[in-house]
Amino acid sequence: MIPTEPPATAPLLPLDRRSLIKGGILGAGLAAAPLSAQVGQRGFSHGVASGEPGARRVLLWTRYVAAQETALTCELSESLDFARPIAGGQTPASPDRDFCAKLFVEGLEPGRWYYYRFIAPDGAVSDIGRTKTLSEGETGRFRMAVFSCSNIGFGWFNAYAHAAQADDVDCVLHLGDYFYEYAPGTYPSAGDVTPGRTVWPERELVALADYRARFAAYRRDADLRRLHQLFPMIAVADDHESANDSWAGGAQNHQPDSEGPWDVRKAAAIRAYREWMPVSDEPWAEYEIGNLATLFRLETRLTARSEQFSFDDLLAGKTTSEAAQAALIAFRDETYRDPAREMLGAAQQGWLANGLKRSRGDGKIWQVLVQQVLMGSLSSPPGVDALLPKDTPDFIRKRVVAGARAAETGLPLNMDAWDGYPAARERLFAAALAADANLISLAGDTHNAWAFDLSHDSAPVGVEFGGQSVSSPGFEGYLPMLPPPVLTGALVQRNPQLRWADTSQRGYMAVELTPQRASSEYRFVSSVRTRGADLAGTKTLTTLTGRRTLALGAETGS
Repeated sequence: MIPTEPPATAPLLPLDRRSLIKGGILGAGLAAAPLSAQVGQRGFSHGVASGEPGARRVLLWTRYVAAQETALTCELSESLDFARPIAGGQTPASPDRDFCAKLFVEGLEPGRWYYYRFIAPDGAVSDIGRTKTLSEGETGRFRMAVFSCSNIGFGWFNAYAHAAQADDVDCVLHLGDYFYEYAPGTYPSAGDVTPGRTVWPERELVALADYRARFAAYRRDADLRRLHQLFPMIAVADDHESANDSWAGGAQNHQPDSEGPWDVRKAAAIRAYREWMPVSDEPWAEYEIGNLATLFRLETRLTARSEQFSFDDLLAGKTTSEAAQAALIAFRDETYRDPAREMLGAAQQGWLANGLKRSRGDGKIWQVLVQQVLMGSLSSPPGVDALLPKDTPDFIRKRVVAGARAAETGLPLNMDAWDGYPAARERLFAAALAADANLISLAGDTHNAWAFDLSHDSAPVGVEFGGQSVSSPGFEGYLPMLPPPVLTGALVQRNPQLRWADTSQRGYMAVELTPQRASSEYRFVSSVRTRGADLAGTKTLTTLTGRRTLALGAETGS
């Protein structure tokens, strides 16, 4: 990600749907108990969730803790009283899967809201969840709430709370960094932790038990639990679900000498994610939205990604500006565009290229990438290093200076994004153009809000809506000495593809697709330091069908 982080260290009343949501009955009382007081609960311990929506099926999830494996009955109904369940099944809650249970429920009707619940053999009943299938045929609108980068320590998940109260989307997307792997006191530091937002286990996540415990801690959050309860989720993992700046063969925040083999840690992270999240075991997948769109869920981290380039490594030992510049120029000309470097890998790239063609051939209007990191090109503004005050921490100064020097030689700021894999990005863009796709990239990771025009050999490819974080700090925490309007203005001026940015507010995106246009409403929460669902403002950007660029004059908001 863009380096904003420190260096590595070792039963329900039968109410109508709107009253159910607005009255806050789902999960009522959960917020009153501190996270540390909610451990060790037996029975249905973590609510319910749904995901992997299709036109005729959906994946349902719960967790039931018992002394042994327990067979749960799942019921799905069109009404809250479950007088006539229309679908369901049985699924085990097993200690082998940390008592997490999930199953696909088939034979549903497209574009319809349903209620579901799980029942234990002793008659105990889970929370009632709500989910929705995807549409078939003529589809006039589809709306998604898009989240990323939720760090409990930095504050409250008010973005989740607002989305639940607004209740104006068909599903939610989570683009990664659902939690963070660091030990308490690392990111955030002990002095920066928001009161009441501590998390366990009290160590960095390395073993399977660690990842499971961190999931358990996060899923006790009332607003996250409510979000899962009300909407189906399409989720992808980014790096912090395993370790910072992870790739197929390792991670920046993994030290084999003290933390063991990377493959063991990676397998533990993947297993816990698939246990605790309402996701299938498929690393990538597509979702058809009637005749309107295809969503492509990508995996850009652990399957095939090549190791990130490091400016620290490139500049090591270079004691003069001339030597540093020479090293960066040599890297730019000899290594940077290596076609062997991968983000998706051949199998996923082929699947995506075929999927884009099929989607357009079937008459779908939009092709949407549900993925983790920015595709738009971004480099440091000139002279930003000279604006740093004398008391800037050394690790921040080092990174800012490296970014400024890289920009002087035509290199990007963030080698952990698609910018670090230009040949792989060109392959994807070429496939999109060959398919005549109306491409939209949705990305998270950076904690900041972005809107890009994407191009390949001067040809417009599509647009990117990059979402701000739920709670993790952005540039306002990394470069607090620079007023946000000054920084964003310099970034937009420096980067031709970048049309708009916000580098100082948290929240989420509400993305809407229609046959005529696609838009992202960036919703900014008032604060993350205190709990509440108020917004400080919004900003909407739009692209029109077939244009493959952001529409000038279509920006709205405050």
